[in-house]
Amino acid sequence: MATTINDIVLAHIENKPAFYARIEDIVPDVKPGWWQVKLLVLTVPLQVYTWILDESQVNGAPFTMSGTPIMLEKIVSPEPPEKPLDPVEKGGGEKKGNVVSLFDRKKNQ
Repeated sequence: MATTINDIVLAHIENKPAFYARIEDIVPDVKPGWWQVKLLVLTVPLQVYTWILDESQVNGAPFTMSGTPIMLEKIVSPEPPEKPLDPVEKGGGEKKGNVVSLFDRKKNQ
């Protein structure tokens, strides 16, 4: 399963989970076969790193930076994604599901 833009990854540093990040962008590097991978590191405060990796490293192959072992692991939600509700049935115009307004909810509190 290829890792791509908007995927969440867990960075392992020295074979230990270190931080989660979202892949913001992947663009070709000047060096053929390498990519500039922009990571939004999900820490407080948020940080942005750009790592230059080859395709196998983006997809989970271990590598080193200055001798430090690193690996990116793509994270997949343990729950299947929900199918979006279609707000209007074809033909009949009836609404499916319930629409809850957050603004109305605040007024009632």
